[in-house]
Amino acid sequence: MALHLNLLHEEFTEERQRKRDPLKLGIKALIGIGALLFLYYGWNAYQTIEINSQLGSARAEWQKVEPNVTAAQKRAAELHQIIDSTKVLDGFIDDRYYWAPLLALISHCVAPNIQLTSFDGATVETDHTISVTLEGIAAAREPRAAAEEFRQLLNEQLEKKKYGEVKVNFKNLEDLDTMISLQGVPTASARFILSVTFDPTPGDRAKKTEKTDEPRPTKPGKAPNDGDQT
Repeated sequence: MALHLNLLHEEFTEERQRKRDPLKLGIKALIGIGALLFLYYGWNAYQTIEINSQLGSARAEWQKVEPNVTAAQKRAAELHQIIDSTKVLDGFIDDRYYWAPLLALISHCVAPNIQLTSFDGATVETDHTISVTLEGIAAAREPRAAAEEFRQLLNEQLEKKKYGEVKVNFKNLEDLDTMISLQGVPTASARFILSVTFDPTPGDRAKKTEKTDEPRPTKPGKAPNDGDQT
């Protein structure tokens, strides 16, 4: 059996203790942690620099594009104003009323013994109906009857034109004391004021009402509720 003698036992022990010294181990650990922190913060700094570079590029591109964007926004606002104005003008055009046919119709209803002295017409904005006020003088043995004949004839002619809600009524009808020369003959006269109202486009208005009152289509398999209204 071989016998081994360790003559350097104390030196080996000291060497092991030096290697296992807590201070040295702590220093090595701190160095490792410091290296990791350095790498971590270095990577974050690199990312920050990259982000700032991209932000600078984006700002430079925006400064180039910004004038065009601002001009486009102003142009869009101007176009919207033009469109709105055009819609208003289109509404005026669609709702306008041509007075010439009405004047021609009234002229055909005026008999030789009727003289119109005033005509005032306007479009009612609320319902787009026509309101007319006629003032004149009727001359005949029975001037009131002549004025009534004119009223009835005007009412019939307006209804023949298929106007809606035609109303021709006297606002005032009074005899005059003065005599009027009718074909060289002194004739009694009466002064009248007629109020005329009618709807010039009853058909178009009815179509709009029908479109508004059309029921909404129900989904397949679902019955309409009684409370659903359009």
